[in-house]
Amino acid sequence: MRFARPIFVSALTVCCLGWMMAAKAARAQSFGVELHNTLMPASGAMAGTSLARPQDLQSAIFGNPATLSQYRGTQFSFAGAWAEPTYNLGYDGNVPALNALGLSTFQAKSGAPGSGLAGIGVTQDISALGLPATLGIGLGATSGASGEWRAAPGSNGTTVSLAILAFSTGVGVDLTDRLSLGAALGLGIGAMDGPWVGATGNASAYGLRGQLGLDYDLTERTTLGFYYQTKQHFTFEDNIRFPIPGPAGDVYLDTDVELPQNIGLGIANNRLLDGQLLLAADLLYKQWTATDLYGALYHDQWVVQFGSQYSMGRVRLRAGYAWAENPIRDNPGQSAGGITPPNGRPVIEYVQSTLAVVNQHRISAGIGIRDVLPGIDFDLFAGGMFEASQTFAGGHVRAALESYWIGTGLTWRFGRGACEHGAWKAGGAN
Repeated sequence: MRFARPIFVSALTVCCLGWMMAAKAARAQSFGVELHNTLMPASGAMAGTSLARPQDLQSAIFGNPATLSQYRGTQFSFAGAWAEPTYNLGYDGNVPALNALGLSTFQAKSGAPGSGLAGIGVTQDISALGLPATLGIGLGATSGASGEWRAAPGSNGTTVSLAILAFSTGVGVDLTDRLSLGAALGLGIGAMDGPWVGATGNASAYGLRGQLGLDYDLTERTTLGFYYQTKQHFTFEDNIRFPIPGPAGDVYLDTDVELPQNIGLGIANNRLLDGQLLLAADLLYKQWTATDLYGALYHDQWVVQFGSQYSMGRVRLRAGYAWAENPIRDNPGQSAGGITPPNGRPVIEYVQSTLAVVNQHRISAGIGIRDVLPGIDFDLFAGGMFEASQTFAGGHVRAALESYWIGTGLTWRFGRGACEHGAWKAGGAN
């Protein structure tokens, strides 16, 4: 138990840092507004690929919890990343419904700064108690979007900001030598400003989210992973103000926001190059249409993530590519999040333009070094999301977005079996 107090103090310190870093999440390489492990220390270099054989423990905690059973001993990891989007928004001033909101002609780049985000995780196997299981606990930014065009007078203060910090606990259990089962429950702390033009203020809310997963070794070289993630509901109370003429004064309304149900299937194989090359792919299906707010803006979305890792002794070279379907709905309807704005659809389409993650292509790369100091691993990753644009409100509004990100992480391994992770799952590469 000589490490117990240092681990606890370190965990408490970095959790506080993680809260501050994740307090303002940025739209960067997200799919819709969700990150799906694309900023984790090893998976971040593999475009987020992590459902079958995650190479960092945060990706197991926030992804497929069944893969937690791949981690032995006591492990603690802290990762930080910087995400820098470039988001341009313009309006030609020719839609009466938008002009009624106080909008006029403008063309501007978002003034929202880039953001620092953190991912923290701790795992502990309990095999010493005779149980073939590993517990995991994590804190990290899982979703986010930000855009701010207040510097352009014609935008009438257009701002949108959503940051969700998740605190998740999970367990992975080896049911047999080949099959693992996992479950996790997370509490999301959300802060939102916008997206209703000129009428909103910042509000906070909480929401629960569950995850179930399976991990199966099809052969000694091939692993399949499956996970299901529930919706996460937030009610941001009194964050929108409607002015009402007369003595009653203004009315304040709530905005309901939900993150979608997600279903994922992953495969990983290390047959090539004598086990030194790990190839992996994840397929995600995001059910946006069944959610509050985003269901009016996005249709259901497919995401494909590809990752590779080549091991040379203590060094890991990683690369990844992700393709995401453009989720923007062509017919968004008249209301969103329980709010029916005046003039309906044109206003909803303008809201779409402020949350228009229409980009389809993302790339990433990175390096990992095992035992950079005894029992300490180091990871470094970077990536970019290629520019894409789309028009809204009959072509009168145009949004264009691109981004890049860079991050790093350290992992400490303690206790019996802590060095086993990756050895049997990556063909003895360690």
